[in-house]
Amino acid sequence: MSLAIHLPDQSIKELPDGATGETLAASIGPRLAQAALAIKVEGRLMDLSTPLATGTHVEIITNKSPESLELLRHSTAHLLAHAVKRLFPKTQVGIGPVIEDGFYYDFKVDRPFTADDLILIEAEMKKIVKEDIRVTREVLSRPEAMERFKQMGEHFKVDILAEIPVDEAISGYHQGDFYDLCRGPHIPRTGKAGAFKLTHVAGAYWKGDEKNPMLSRIYGTAFHTPKELEDYLALIEEAKRRDHRKLGKELDLFSFHPEAPASPFFHPKGTTVYNELVKYMRELYFKYGYQEVITPQILDTNLWRTSGHMDNYSDNMYFTEAEERDFAVKPMNCPTHCLMFASTKHSYRELPKRIADFGRLHRLERSGVTHGLTRVRSFCQDDAHIFCTEAQIKQESVAFLDLLKEVYATFGFHEVKVALSTRPAKRLGADETWDQAEKALADALIDRGYEFTMNPGEGAFYGPKIEFQVFDALKRSWQLGTLQLDFLLPQRFHLKYIQSDGTEAHPVMLHRAILGSLERFFGILVEHCGGAFPVWLAPVQMILLPITDRANAMAEKIAAQAHALGIRAELDLRNEKVNAKIRDAQLQKIPYMVVLGDREVETGQVALRHRTQGDLGQKPLEALLAEISQEIRARA
Repeated sequence: MSLAIHLPDQSIKELPDGATGETLAASIGPRLAQAALAIKVEGRLMDLSTPLATGTHVEIITNKSPESLELLRHSTAHLLAHAVKRLFPKTQVGIGPVIEDGFYYDFKVDRPFTADDLILIEAEMKKIVKEDIRVTREVLSRPEAMERFKQMGEHFKVDILAEIPVDEAISGYHQGDFYDLCRGPHIPRTGKAGAFKLTHVAGAYWKGDEKNPMLSRIYGTAFHTPKELEDYLALIEEAKRRDHRKLGKELDLFSFHPEAPASPFFHPKGTTVYNELVKYMRELYFKYGYQEVITPQILDTNLWRTSGHMDNYSDNMYFTEAEERDFAVKPMNCPTHCLMFASTKHSYRELPKRIADFGRLHRLERSGVTHGLTRVRSFCQDDAHIFCTEAQIKQESVAFLDLLKEVYATFGFHEVKVALSTRPAKRLGADETWDQAEKALADALIDRGYEFTMNPGEGAFYGPKIEFQVFDALKRSWQLGTLQLDFLLPQRFHLKYIQSDGTEAHPVMLHRAILGSLERFFGILVEHCGGAFPVWLAPVQMILLPITDRANAMAEKIAAQAHALGIRAELDLRNEKVNAKIRDAQLQKIPYMVVLGDREVETGQVALRHRTQGDLGQKPLEALLAEISQEIRARA
């Protein structure tokens, strides 16, 4: 009896009964047999040793396949656990999932692992790779699996087994003297492992619960080739140099203090950048027809009950009490904008109504997840809400996309990934309304030429949404902008407008942000430009460096002229050599350095240096100030 296997090129391969993925790869050719890592059967990734069934569609997975990197990293995590068990036999293993850019594995050990341990473990992993051990899958009954892992003393695996659904198959993988519980799949032999690196160690509670034992977590990454690994590690080193927490201190931009956990203090230079961001967005709000408002920070808890936050978000809110009334510090602006809309009557002629708010927000983020500026408790957003009719959803979405594109281009984010999330199973509103809303958002994206992916069922229960991810200079993705339709909040707050026929209707509420949290965007921007802000954002745009005291008066005069033109100029009158002054200005990433000596005093011209282009030679002062002013105005 033979098997008929359907291949991706529409051909059919005849194989003997009992053939596996390995058999299929070998029948196509020796090169493919050597490159094969796994198979995909009817769209499901499986081990290369899996027996094939006739009539199935099968694809051979190699290192060129999109799925192969995750497969490789998953197998490398098991390679790590194998090496640890060889070197530290009494260790208990936890879980070892693939994560973004790598993997980790948790271990229960007598003492935490050290950096020196990682060197030993990595060397042992390479030994196991050279041994080219075959990796085989075994299906077990639940009692068999329980008994085996109990005998092995792997109590965390027993814990995991207890949580596996009764209808799910239980499998383990043999890898020489190592055995692990895993649903797979894996590469067929350890010799097919790629290039890997163990990066660091951290502590982690079992299942993330502080009541459970603390485990030692080893992080690592893996790639198919040494070149890919080398490029990645270079990127990681560059990311460390660009870390906004490091640069924030070096450039005197912001600081954190235990008296206000996870709440940044922006220093004068950081505040300058922050205010320039707000100023830029305000100019665009005027251009795109937004009205800015100011709303209170502390409001009665009854407001948050009406909005639904007390039921769904109270764990992340701050509360206080005064005059026997309970209040909450606002975590978002939406309910306050609803109150403002409800304070007067509205006609359809007034819509859309676009309300922007830079109000300060507070959210009680857990200390374990806060991270520099990118996850804080006190922040503000470039937050706005648009109240419109259902018929206006597309036009407002298109206008928002135009605004978003203009902003991202200004900051050098030219690659944008877009996803449209549609109705979940549990939702409010009629299907007809959802049909119209989802079509309006999709049409807006198509209208503006955006390619986008669909996230079926991932919308909020009150409306669909669009999410925007940008990629920074290190090719890391950051989720920034959102456009979210909301049919619920206007109903909760009984918001109405008068239609053309004189009847009342609820408006649609569009929640939208472009930068998102300004604090988070500040941190992303610092890393995107490595602290070398574009001239219009730079805290100090020009610094004057007199070589001798005889040039001090000229430096002070130029500084005054620059200030009159709105250029942020500083003087360095220290009794230091000019090379030291230039070096310090470079470290502070100041765009323009003006060196002044006797020659400059005599000619009236200036010697100019740029932070990246170096010495630019002599230049007339008026021309220099005009060029810098134009660069600032253009936000180049």
